[in-house]
Amino acid sequence: MKYAFLEGLQAPLHISHRGGAALYPENTMYAFEQAVRVHGTQMLELDVHASADGQIVVAHDDTLERCTNGAGPLAALRYAELAKLDAGFHRPAFRGRGITLPLLETVLSTFPGLRINVEVKTAAAVDPFVSLMRRAQCLERLCIGSEHDAVAADLALRLPTACLFYPRDALAAFVLPTRAGEPPDDDPRYTVLDMPLRWEDVTLFDAELARVAKAYGKWINVWTVDDEADMRQAIADGVGGIMTDRPDLLRAVLNSRGV
Repeated sequence: MKYAFLEGLQAPLHISHRGGAALYPENTMYAFEQAVRVHGTQMLELDVHASADGQIVVAHDDTLERCTNGAGPLAALRYAELAKLDAGFHRPAFRGRGITLPLLETVLSTFPGLRINVEVKTAAAVDPFVSLMRRAQCLERLCIGSEHDAVAADLALRLPTACLFYPRDALAAFVLPTRAGEPPDDDPRYTVLDMPLRWEDVTLFDAELARVAKAYGKWINVWTVDDEADMRQAIADGVGGIMTDRPDLLRAVLNSRGV
């Protein structure tokens, strides 16, 4: 299937991981606005959970301690309670500035023309996420999925026109045989390989993987690349997009190449 999400994509893409987590409070509207307006990102990468009242909240962790002044499971609170938390609390320069956990719906409406890579973190978030997708009618600009194969399979079943990225086991089944010089075990439900550049000091992405992925009609985004030399090498090897916590550095690298 030819997905609208892939139409017109030109490598290498500038993708802000959680909005640029090394520079700003991650997965917040402040980070996303800086990524788009200051660093010219072409795609946002973000994560979502469901609140106790079924709202789709942008956040990576299932607990609140690391990124806010809250505590306990995110899913235990209604969004009205989550919205009162300070999402800049652990970053002194941003504490007390009204930075909160946003709804995915707010991100979608704020950046109506922007492509977004969305990871659904839990099975409990699938129902409200699918409802939001059907209501918002925005799948043509989203790449969605989950690290968890069961969650990804559920999304593929319930949103058959969506462009999906590979979950963990399906990704390994594509990448590892290719690195061994064998044909990949491909799952046609998935189109985008969102994958680590390295895993336990082993470089996974290279020019050969890029070649094989292209032959299978796949797109590759590598994460999380915050080193200039790694960015340049990935671009030379034919990466589709680079997910980075340093959108400023990636923008400088792309500008130096006239991109």
